[in-house]
Amino acid sequence: MSSQLASLQQRLGYRFKQPELLIRALTHRSFGAEHNERLEFLGDAVLSLAVSSLLYERFGGSDEGDLTRVRAHLVREDSLHKLALGLDLPQVLRMSEGEAKGGGAQRPSILADAMEALIGATFVDGGYEAALALVARLLSEVIAGAGSSDNWAKDAKTALQEWLQARKLPVPGYRITETRGQAHAQTFEVECAVPSLNLVSHGEGRSRRAAEQSAARRMLDELIARDKPGSGLRD
Repeated sequence: MSSQLASLQQRLGYRFKQPELLIRALTHRSFGAEHNERLEFLGDAVLSLAVSSLLYERFGGSDEGDLTRVRAHLVREDSLHKLALGLDLPQVLRMSEGEAKGGGAQRPSILADAMEALIGATFVDGGYEAALALVARLLSEVIAGAGSSDNWAKDAKTALQEWLQARKLPVPGYRITETRGQAHAQTFEVECAVPSLNLVSHGEGRSRRAAEQSAARRMLDELIARDKPGSGLRD
């Protein structure tokens, strides 16, 4: 096994008994028939169960609605994309030369899929407890830092709209800028614009709604970062 894959396992905190599972999890469909989509399918379900379990233990006083919103925040494409970047997945992904030249190794949707595939591969290799432990290592700091499930009580689009309205600013506009892939596996790119502030953000997702949420989250993050004394955006 290459030194890059050995280093990745150290970052994951898990060593594969079947290294071929790790390699498959990192293989995009453009590379060949032995790609990661089946592991991604499995990993999506395992991730949802593991996160649900962690949240159930962490937020004992929260109701189903709050827990559902927190889980949606943690398993969304943007969150998985950030985890993948933190693990340096772009350095170890396997894809066709054409996909790589097109920036595929940095594409949020591809990185999020690979992250789910890694979780699926861990489940197949070591069972649910190994997968749960991996998810806990990846997300426990984020969950613990939240303090309360109320921090994620609203989805990004709602939070962005309320942030703007509180400052007497018009609501944002959304439009699809690109659609890629076949009908059963499309990826949407959406632009979120706040013309009154001359700001635009972009997001990707496997549905229009997911792409809009991703774009809204990036816009909100930028606005919060700018909302400092002297920025002209504070009340």
